[in-house]
Amino acid sequence: IQAQMVTTDFQKIFPMGERLYIGLAGLATDVQTVAQRLKFRLNLYELKEGRQIKPQTFMSMVSNLLYERRFGPYYTEPVIAGLDPITHEPFICSLDLIGCPMVTDDFVVSGTCSEQMYGMCESLWEPDMDPDHLFETISQAMLNAVDRDALSGMGVVVHIIEKDKITTRTLKARMD
Repeated sequence: IQAQMVTTDFQKIFPMGERLYIGLAGLATDVQTVAQRLKFRLNLYELKEGRQIKPQTFMSMVSNLLYERRFGPYYTEPVIAGLDPITHEPFICSLDLIGCPMVTDDFVVSGTCSEQMYGMCESLWEPDMDPDHLFETISQAMLNAVDRDALSGMGVVVHIIEKDKITTRTLKARMD
């Protein structure tokens, strides 16, 4: 059937903590399976430890889950974004199919339009942006990349994670 669109409201971003999110690009069944298994492991961690998980620890959990299936991998490319529950330091990383992490201070991209997004992000991103400027930068990068990739589209959901709040906005994109 090739690249046929079945639905446009499929959840790809999952909250994993108070200030911790994971975005999963890839095969829909694997996205759902990985999200459910991570939520299960996260609940076990919080019951055992009695505290919220740090983003770095969650990254290791995701990496281990993906590496366990390295010979028959989940077809998903996770992006983890969050704030440390104690220091409120931002954390962002991406992982490949077998769980190899790439931690960075600026930005990460994932999905079918990642090649188009790298150029936009490199030209628009600046260090120490305020939340409104960051939202505008993310929106421009996402919408421009979606316009160039036929397999992406139908809109963008942007989550801005701050120390005291999380802002979620939905942007409409081309639907052709």
